[in-house]
Amino acid sequence: MDPLLPPLDHEELYVRRGPRSGLTTIVAVHSTARGPALGGCRVWNYDHPALAVRDALRLARAMTYKAACADQPLGGGKGVIALPPGVRLTGALRRAALLDFGETVDRLGGRYVTAEDVGIGSRDMPVIAETTRHVSGLATRLGGSGDPSPFTALGVEAAIRTTLARVFDDSSLRGRTIAVIGLGHVGSRVAQRCARAGARLLLADVDPAKRALAERLGARWTTPARALTAKVDLLSPCALGGVLDEAVVPRLRCAAIAGAANNQLATDHVAAALAARGIVWAPDFVCNAGGIVNIAVELEPSGYDAAVARRRVRAIGDTLAEVFATAEAERITPLDAAIALGEQRLAAAQNPA
Repeated sequence: MDPLLPPLDHEELYVRRGPRSGLTTIVAVHSTARGPALGGCRVWNYDHPALAVRDALRLARAMTYKAACADQPLGGGKGVIALPPGVRLTGALRRAALLDFGETVDRLGGRYVTAEDVGIGSRDMPVIAETTRHVSGLATRLGGSGDPSPFTALGVEAAIRTTLARVFDDSSLRGRTIAVIGLGHVGSRVAQRCARAGARLLLADVDPAKRALAERLGARWTTPARALTAKVDLLSPCALGGVLDEAVVPRLRCAAIAGAANNQLATDHVAAALAARGIVWAPDFVCNAGGIVNIAVELEPSGYDAAVARRRVRAIGDTLAEVFATAEAERITPLDAAIALGEQRLAAAQNPA
């Protein structure tokens, strides 16, 4: 079996060729035990549609545990618009693909609710909403909660503070060296939050234009590859996943890792390799749950309240502290402790008695 393929314990996998765009649209629903499956729509280039399916399956499963660990009444799902190599989603093709994806979402009858992810922005969500009502994160003027990125970044900052407290017995960021890799919607906000808190920053992104942010924050600038193995207190991966594998772990020079990127570990075995080196890794699906917490508030019958959302997002730090405590008490990795917490809450939902 492919070691990168997640366990096939999903409820549904729907693959559909869009009639307008001709592109493969995918929705994977891992679990609806706690509520409708929530997960963003990712636009990405894949060498083969099967790789896009694998991506959707892995990300959907992670979303289930993200929602469960954050104690939200939601399940886990993921959407993907798969592009062939070299194809860019622009102009008429973009609109066609978004409408196709909305129809794919609608075929699931509300069991999956979509949101923003890599390659999808706030301007795209109203287009998807033309063909399905199962959309979250719409602009406030359209009745949604707007861009979820600030809430994801707030949750990552809370996780960083808890992780620093675990390693250094002090949650303050002042004077700590932090490398942030990936300065997109979330990563840029994480960097700004860390800078305001007094951290010394090393920033990196594949886009050289992001160097302007480093200059504005008084941060050092480098490449993602160099930032990954830089000597820092904490590494914060905020770009795409898979950056931590068994080849890179021996080269790491950080004391801890806490970031916004999904699927940071190339395989689950990397969690043990990090622990063996004494590097504290904060499970990504705990750290980056701020967006899903915010959307859960949006979906409440009482309506959206940003203050309630911020308060609940800050509780991510408390959840992570519980994960670290369990890992130490049971002599397991933080990954295993977080999965155990998620499975405990999923079991409670499936067997209320």
